[in-house]
Amino acid sequence: MEDTSFAIHPGTKKQLIGDNFKDIGDLLSFNIEADVVYFKTVNGHVAIMFYNDKTARIVMNQKKRPQLKSSFAVIKEQQGVKLEVVDNKDFVELKTATIVINISKKPFRVSVLDNEGKTLVSETDKGMAFNEKSEVICYKKMTDDDHFYGFGEKTGFLDKRGEKMEMWNTDVYAPHNPETDPLYQSIPFFITLREGKAHGIFFDNTGRTHFDLKSEKDTYSFKADVGQIDYYVFAGPTMKDVLKQYTELTGTMPMPPKWALGYHQSRYSYETEEEVRQLANDFIEKKIPVDAIYLDIHYMNEYRVFTFDNDRFPTPKAMVEDLKKAGIKVVPIVDPGVKEDPEYSIYQEGVKNNHFCKYLEGNIYFGDVWPGNSAFPDFTKTNTRQWWGEQHKFYADLGIEGIWNDMNEPAVFNETKTMDVKVMHDNDGDSKTHRELHNVYGFLMGEATFEGMKQHLHGKRSFLLTRAGYAGVQRYASVWTGDNRSFWEHLQLALPMCMNLGMSGVPFCGPDVGGFAHDASGELLVRWTQFGTFTPYFRNHSAINTVRQEPWSFGEDVEQLAKKYIEQRYVWLPHLYTLFREANQTGLPVMRPLVLEYPTDENTFNLSDQFMIGDNVIVAPILTPTTKHRVVYLPEGKWVNYWTDEVLLGNKHHLVEAPIDILPIFIKQGTVIPHGTIKQSTATPEDELTYHIYLGDEGRTEYKLYEDDGTTNRYDEGETFDQELVCEYSSSIVNISLREANGSYDPSWTIETLVLHNVNKGVDVFVNGEQISITNQLFDKTKKTLKVSVER
Repeated sequence: MEDTSFAIHPGTKKQLIGDNFKDIGDLLSFNIEADVVYFKTVNGHVAIMFYNDKTARIVMNQKKRPQLKSSFAVIKEQQGVKLEVVDNKDFVELKTATIVINISKKPFRVSVLDNEGKTLVSETDKGMAFNEKSEVICYKKMTDDDHFYGFGEKTGFLDKRGEKMEMWNTDVYAPHNPETDPLYQSIPFFITLREGKAHGIFFDNTGRTHFDLKSEKDTYSFKADVGQIDYYVFAGPTMKDVLKQYTELTGTMPMPPKWALGYHQSRYSYETEEEVRQLANDFIEKKIPVDAIYLDIHYMNEYRVFTFDNDRFPTPKAMVEDLKKAGIKVVPIVDPGVKEDPEYSIYQEGVKNNHFCKYLEGNIYFGDVWPGNSAFPDFTKTNTRQWWGEQHKFYADLGIEGIWNDMNEPAVFNETKTMDVKVMHDNDGDSKTHRELHNVYGFLMGEATFEGMKQHLHGKRSFLLTRAGYAGVQRYASVWTGDNRSFWEHLQLALPMCMNLGMSGVPFCGPDVGGFAHDASGELLVRWTQFGTFTPYFRNHSAINTVRQEPWSFGEDVEQLAKKYIEQRYVWLPHLYTLFREANQTGLPVMRPLVLEYPTDENTFNLSDQFMIGDNVIVAPILTPTTKHRVVYLPEGKWVNYWTDEVLLGNKHHLVEAPIDILPIFIKQGTVIPHGTIKQSTATPEDELTYHIYLGDEGRTEYKLYEDDGTTNRYDEGETFDQELVCEYSSSIVNISLREANGSYDPSWTIETLVLHNVNKGVDVFVNGEQISITNQLFDKTKKTLKVSVER
């Protein structure tokens, strides 16, 4: 009924957030136990603790002393923090070296300040509250200068001020609009930017949560339908600091296998082994790079997980091996629903060993998904996760190294789209309802899958793609943005979605290139492929009964343009891989909004149609049909057109040309970009590395390249390669040094080429102290570039 005008019937008005809530009241007493400060109020209980000098945790329970067992998202233990507690007449102060928490006694109100006394987070005349339905809410002051980023996977513009958002992992096939909420991922973390400085909040509640940044001009709130108020405050003071503090708490991504960063091809579905083999041959014959082909649900025997249909795929092991020899990995889909079939071994084991979700009364919960009536593993149980992980030996023994988790919200074909919220999860003896743990179901399936594949691959890196997740999902999986559609509007939506996922601790993300549902056009595929070149995750995927959208599906012209940008992915891979290492080390995203690098430039605060790769590359895709120009904003400094070497001034908007074969890309002058070579897949070793050095008038620039074997976990043991390039330059002399540092990995390339941009022919060039002889063949006077090669 809600798909019609009945949705706005006066009788369907929903209760406003804030109705019938009871404040926790005045402070009665407090005490300190084992680095936790406990407060008793008239109507509730609060605990405050510090994870380090810059991260505080605040927990409220209206019924009893707060439970301090963290959710599955948090992996960091408390550090020993020197805490000073001051009890004044009207307030209590908790002080660390960086944070001051001020607790007003009448009524109980919490303010978090930095060590200079500047307020980061403070409550309004309303603070923490609850109602008879077990809902809990927390109100915070919002200033005119506040801008909000993160919140995981959300449609709409970059800055989420003025939005209401809900966290409840949901299978949303259609529509995907700016108002579509919630979606598949629930990451209740956000960064607030205020006057160039930042702080963050992570609301760690795994049930349905709500964020209201809209209803009141000077107040925002976060609310949960069940559980406790349990949130962390990160003191910053920069946006990057907040991200690092959050990912210290919830973890950073592991280094992906290098093949996971190549171009991937998928469809719902490639239905036979013959079709998959032909697809691989087409890529090879057309010399279009590809690293992975996906198998959607049709590869299974009546959609039973951990099976192949022997008629459709008679020799899966040989198929996987043959494709692997050609440099192509196979990635099968694995859903959580286990077909109810007493003759099916996975179902038998699940029932016999008590692995499936049940009601309180003991009967197994069944839901309708692709296999029909299905049971669902209770991933909140450690032994069930281990059991599920063990089943992946089936795939590893076939030579498969990557898994695709879908339908893991969990999705069920019913009116609620998911599991009955009355289902109980064992939760390793701390039983809770699905209503309380819904948002971690896919997250825990991801952990089970990742750990299982890690065990079965014996030191090789695995790849996991997931549709559903919770805060911390980056530890196990990459994320794609679900069932988008082949509309230009969905291409537009993808930019801020991916940027905010990156600002939520998930660097490895991307949309389905070309759009999943509906019919793509050749022009849309070209423009989306151009964008996909620079999304951290790069996969073309389309739905059953839609037009084909492999790179060659729209004729020769489209094929050549798609091929050009797929090739560019491999050219840019050394830079992307270095940025993935930075994400692994610091939590910073690969694909970034400009505001992350330029937080005082108001032109960047809600800039949603262009993005950065690292800190020195701006990409400005074309997002509308029949468009050959667009406005690009370039922040401070000078910027170089990647294709023409034209130098443009920053702090300005520029109208740039972008015919169908051009994706506007700009490199910041005074910086360095490494490039590799075009190859059929990442299985081909790199034989030459090129450093592009974009010189300004005079100065110094440096770049630290990262490399490892791209396939094993030996990088964790120090088997890495770091090379630092330092360039000091003026109009007459360029002095370059290349130094290898750390690690024991020896990279595959033997030749390193240096391309100097914005140089005069008469310049003296020195590399590692030796002067380079300049010939006419090395100098391009039109672009003012100089190319020299050295042996490593």
